[in-house]
This record gives sequence, structure tokens and C-alpha cells, in this order.
Amino acid sequence: MAVQTGLDYLRSRTIVDCDTMNDEVAKSLGPFQDCTSNQAIAFGELSKPARAEVVALSKADAKALNPKYSSISIEELAVEIAVSVATLPYMLEILLTDTEQQMVRLAVGMAQQIRGLVHVQTNPYYSYSSEKTIINALRIVQLFQHVQPGFDVARIAIKIPSTWEGMMACRTLELAGVRTLATTLFSMSQAVLAAEVGCTYVAPYVNELKVHFNAGLVDEQKLLPLCIAIQHYYKSIQASTKVLPASLTSTDEILMLAGVDHITIPPLLLALLAQTKSPNVKSLFDSAPTEPVPAPGVSYINDHGRYQITFARDRGGASQTKLTEAINIFCDFQDRLEQLMNAAP
Repeated sequence: MAVQTGLDYLRSRTIVDCDTMNDEVAKSLGPFQDCTSNQAIAFGELSKPARAEVVALSKADAKALNPKYSSISIEELAVEIAVSVATLPYMLEILLTDTEQQMVRLAVGMAQQIRGLVHVQTNPYYSYSSEKTIINALRIVQLFQHVQPGFDVARIAIKIPSTWEGMMACRTLELAGVRTLATTLFSMSQAVLAAEVGCTYVAPYVNELKVHFNAGLVDEQKLLPLCIAIQHYYKSIQASTKVLPASLTSTDEILMLAGVDHITIPPLLLALLAQTKSPNVKSLFDSAPTEPVPAPGVSYINDHGRYQITFARDRGGASQTKLTEAINIFCDFQDRLEQLMNAAP
């Protein structure tokens, strides 16, 4: 009998997604359901010398499309093209022109490994504007269809930071048939609102985002129990929204979430899980929630002020601070991506 690894065990209880744009991960550790990304992941991949051709071709395509999308800079549009084109072949085997063949080298071989959705994050600079977020999301959908006419928008999930404005954008997009994921989520109030607006997914960040960039930093308020409470709440109200924890730092954290709807895992932790022979970490889903689960009927969607003060006071203000810091970090990487495009020939 084959030895069960930590990754095997996790897959027996949870849908596993990959938090990367590196096709080698899917080849060696797949199959995965969805593929998630953000500005930091995109910069890490597109800044590699081997991806210079992708950057150059994306900028050239952005220049050609600039008259259609003249409200944004060529560099911003080039970033969206690079990310959208890079994720497209994760799911489809398509006939490509010579130019497209160059761009999809980021994802050769991933067509059979990814079975579900590709997740693309909106520009974090629009986090506090519903209108700009909606326009950005619809443009991303159009870019997928530009690369592959007739692309099924039901296989795209737009990741949007969980501000009030972001959630209102999710509401509009979901009504328009575009799937959304409320990301950088740190509180139950955000989770309640995300279900009310109809998000397809929520991504609770187990650790504040800056732990991945500040060596030695440890989040003293890890949100593992919040993930359990959110899923229990969603089941109690029969919400369609699924819980997809992110920002994980260890295999123990991951195994403690076995039983969650989805989970997205970066390459290093996926490799470690695949090497773990016998998981000995008890899942928090095997016990009752340790955080309060709201009663059915709680609502924020028609009371912005109540929502805002509830969120601002959550965990003594820590949730709001973590959200602000996460948006700032993603804005920094958006800047770096656009600088990368600006430097391209």
C-alpha cells in the first residue's frame, strides 16, 4: 500500500489549490483545482530573466490595445496582459500564434493539472473605489477573451481586497456573472458581508501579509480559528460562498485546516507536505469552533456605518491594520510590476 503523504491526506479532506504561477509546481505536485495569484506572486515570476520575452511582448500588446483602454497607462495594461495571458494556459490547450507561444511558456504543461478557476487580483490602488474595481475586473475578463475568443468567464475568479468598496464591487460583478474572491480578509464582519454580496470565495489570511517579507516576523494573532468559525457560519446560513484560507507559513497550519472548503498553498509548503509521511497534526475542523459564530440573520449590507465600526474595532483594531498593510504591500508590488514594464523595450 502506498504511503500517504501530508498532501494526500489534505486532498482527502479539502480541495487544494496552488498559490503560484510556476508551471513546474503543477507538473510535480498536481493536479490542483484552482490557481491563485497576486501582485507579489506575479512580480516574483515576471522579474525572472527567463521571463523577459513575456514582459516585452505584453508591453507591445499593451501599446497596440492602448487606444481601447486609454484611461490607464500602457504599463498598467501590460501588467494585466502579462498576468492574464500567463494564467490562461493553466486551464486550456489552445492553438497559438507565434507571439502567443512565447507568452504561454510560463505555463507549458499546466493545461491538464488545473481543473477549475484561475484567480487574478485587481489593481490594489483601486481598493477603495467600487467603480474603478469593477472597470478593472471587467477589463481583465476582456483581456482573457482577447487572448482566447470565447473564453468561458465562469472559469475566472477576480480577487478583490475586502474593503467595503471592494465588497460592493463584488456584488455588482457577481450579479453580472463574474466570479469573485474577497481577499485580504481578517474578520468575521468581512466574512458576513462577503456572503451577503454573493462572493464565490473568501480568503481569510491566516497570517498578516508582511510576515512573508519581514524576516523573523511572526503573527501573534494567527487566524486559524476564524477560518473554522466562518465555515460553520456559512453552513448555518446555507451560503454558497466557500472558504479558501491563504497566507500560510507552515505545514502544521495547513494540516490544522484539513476539512476547509478550499486551501491555496505556495510551492515550498506544497513540497514539504508531499514529503510528510504521516500527518500527526489534529485538524481544528474536528472540534467545535472556538471563536463566536454569528447567529443567522446578522446583516451589514444596508448599514455601512455599523459595518465599518464593527470591522474597525475587531481584535482591538488589528484587523483593520492588517488589511491596510496588505493593501500597501500589494500597491508596492504593483509599482514594481509597472516599473518592470516601463523598463522593457
